[in-house]
Amino acid sequence: MRSTNKNNAIALAALASLTSTAALAAAPEAPESAWTTATLIESRANMFHPALNHLTFQSLNKMFSTRAVAASPTPWELEEAPLKLDETFTLEGEDVSLEEFLEGTTTNGLLVIKDGKIAYERYRNGLDETTPHAVFSVSKSILATLVGLAVEDGSIASLDDKVVDYLPALAGTGYEDVSILDVLRMRSGVDWEEVYEFGGTTQLTEVHDNALVGYRYRWCDYAVSSAEGKYEPGERFNYSTLDTSVLGCVLASAVGTTVAEYMTEKLWQPAGMEFDAYWIMDGPEPVGDEFYGAGFNATLRDLGRFGLMMLDEGTANGTQVISGDWVQASTVSDPGYERIENGATIGYQYQWWTFPDREAYSAIGINNQFVYIDPQSQTVIVKLSHTPDAQGWEEDTLAFFEKVSQLTP
Repeated sequence: MRSTNKNNAIALAALASLTSTAALAAAPEAPESAWTTATLIESRANMFHPALNHLTFQSLNKMFSTRAVAASPTPWELEEAPLKLDETFTLEGEDVSLEEFLEGTTTNGLLVIKDGKIAYERYRNGLDETTPHAVFSVSKSILATLVGLAVEDGSIASLDDKVVDYLPALAGTGYEDVSILDVLRMRSGVDWEEVYEFGGTTQLTEVHDNALVGYRYRWCDYAVSSAEGKYEPGERFNYSTLDTSVLGCVLASAVGTTVAEYMTEKLWQPAGMEFDAYWIMDGPEPVGDEFYGAGFNATLRDLGRFGLMMLDEGTANGTQVISGDWVQASTVSDPGYERIENGATIGYQYQWWTFPDREAYSAIGINNQFVYIDPQSQTVIVKLSHTPDAQGWEEDTLAFFEKVSQLTP
């Protein structure tokens, strides 16, 4: 969300040579499997290529080992009340039509739900209503919801519990004195630089190339071997996919099963989701984990159902899936946490982005993935995209959501 990659196209072109196929394929940590062939390692190395990511973001199950999240046998039927979006919207300082905005922000899918009904739905670039799409860091907000479910069923005793209570292997690392609440808020104090220069030499790139591209080790393995404290836990905000990865490993340890299985039982089926979803993994079975920080994939409408459940205080199709208390705690900023830093226009609660000047909140992933929720106007908006760079048009997109939220059918 926070780091900009200005040279992404150049870096991506060099990615295959940087993440040497021969070296990664030979890594002893990855068991021999269908997912460690040279071809698939090469494809994972190039998943962000700007000329093809409109397709790869719809096809990650062909490139990665995955774990399925099974659909409900009784899907939540959504009614429709069409809304005309014939306004103009602002993109890079210019007034543009809806079609120009969708094309200009490289949109694959857009869904608007108002007052519980589908007001607008659009599929582009080969995406259809049955195809799961990558959501990247929207996964963080979804994982936080699963953490809330684990707190409610007693699998996690308290958010004040230490990470090492569930992951003893992290004793002696930067996570030793960190609480679950600290990682939920991205305030672990662990040294981490979230810079999206795939094909470069950043800390995130190192783990991406080894865990996701080469299947050499797991994200949480990196935390065990390399996590160092930089600040006191809780002291300052630092956006970190490593924090969410550790949070996912805490969850898996607490519930005693895979996150995908837990999600099927506790969230996806009770909420009436229509289609199977999946998590990409940071290694093949049996060693890999779900990529908790950014690996979830789901259909446009099911993401809309998830947003609608959050809007309705944890209720989905008449079923109380998660408590309204958790929804409020995770999406409404606590005093002193309204902004990620002094002067910022955005805050961060429990893996959800919040806005100091309004009730709306959002899950946000790189390459312009959003689940945006506005309680005041009873609106949910899902946008799935394929931008050429990891970041771009976030401010214009949020302004677009705010304007759409004010429209009425």
